[in-house]
Amino acid sequence: MDDKSLRIDEASIVFSEKPELTEPVLIEGLPGVGNVGKLAAEHLIDEIGATKFADIYSTDFPPQVFVNDDGTVKLARNELYYCKGPTDLVILTGDYQGLSTRGQYILVQTVLDLVQTYGTRRIYTLGGYGVGVEVDEPTVTGAATHLELVEEHEQYGIVFKDKAGGGIVGASGLLLGIGTMMDMEGVCLMGETSGYMVDPGSAREVLKTLASILDIDIGFAKLEEKAEEISKIAQRIKQLEESGGSDKEAGDLNYIG
Repeated sequence: MDDKSLRIDEASIVFSEKPELTEPVLIEGLPGVGNVGKLAAEHLIDEIGATKFADIYSTDFPPQVFVNDDGTVKLARNELYYCKGPTDLVILTGDYQGLSTRGQYILVQTVLDLVQTYGTRRIYTLGGYGVGVEVDEPTVTGAATHLELVEEHEQYGIVFKDKAGGGIVGASGLLLGIGTMMDMEGVCLMGETSGYMVDPGSAREVLKTLASILDIDIGFAKLEEKAEEISKIAQRIKQLEESGGSDKEAGDLNYIG
């Protein structure tokens, strides 16, 4: 699509490059509970030096732009990255998920239609599993499209069981559900998290599991630093609550992931 003639629709893709890929694995990490998936995907992109090849714009994203450090602005979007290797990867991340049910379905279908042209057969979606309390050592829970995948991935310490009797909301679930109708298979990896704050610690555990599955060697220093920062903020908030600190004091401890 020509950028100069772009009209934003329910899902409009603008390519900066059209890479040649062979049956890439699709990895999704969009904003969600604890921002776990987004943090994991962005860290993976940085660590493996993935290259952005497309932006996705949508009228189902909030009507806003983000102000960059240099004072310029960018329209809310999702982004697609790729990395070639023994196993080619396509990574989906971005600013938002769709705001409506229709928008969610259209965005997911758009991404699946694209990766299908590359021959994608395997999908990994990343997210947080909200448990409502602080978790020192997050467990990675999972759900898969096929029983064979459950058996294949249990060796990585993933807990495959339905604790809440619920479902997987948003892109992480739809990519797997619609993907099965397009001859794709997949696994959702969810890190336990309180759900109250951005959780780099949970993102680290999810990404460690994914790295083991894909046999990727990456570092986790930046996520470790973020996790330590969040821990300090959480402790400070707890101290303020116990001492009757003001809402303003607690509000000064904001963290942007």
